[in-house]
Amino acid sequence: MSENTESPLLREPPVAGSEADTLIGSLERQRRTLAWKCEGLDADGLNARLAPSSITLGGLLKHLALMEEEYFSRRLLGKELGPPWNAVDWDADPDWEWHSAASDTPGQLYALWENAVAASRANLRQVPAEGGLDTLARLAWPDGRAPSLRRILVDLVEEYARHVGHADLVRESIDGRVGEDPPR
Repeated sequence: MSENTESPLLREPPVAGSEADTLIGSLERQRRTLAWKCEGLDADGLNARLAPSSITLGGLLKHLALMEEEYFSRRLLGKELGPPWNAVDWDADPDWEWHSAASDTPGQLYALWENAVAASRANLRQVPAEGGLDTLARLAWPDGRAPSLRRILVDLVEEYARHVGHADLVRESIDGRVGEDPPR
């Protein structure tokens, strides 16, 4: 894989980089924007919502921490999910991460997401250079097809992009913070 899979400082996709650097740069940009939209908020801020939605910034942090682990640990590398995910009865409560975030402190939510992102970056470094974006996930879909790392990156960029849009609206309602990109 590219050396940029290790760089949390990659702010956006390169203007004319490789496919891997472009996909990873896009994901890093979305991560950075989410972090900016959530930064500095207390429990009230992280639990704020806009009617009629139940989405909160705390719920987004917890959900995207789960998505990081789901895509880059479970799907890509075939690892079992660890705490807190492995203690949840997902059949009984498929939206657990969204509503359980209200019981977590801001520090717990920020740490959960930051640790998940760090683990995802480390997991990407485990992908063999010779396979690159064509490396197939160890966990196949129910129909038996295994997605490539390329598809996993695209899916996670999409997941973040959708939720960063939610974060934009919620954060603006809290204190007026708007903008597409965090200040440099």
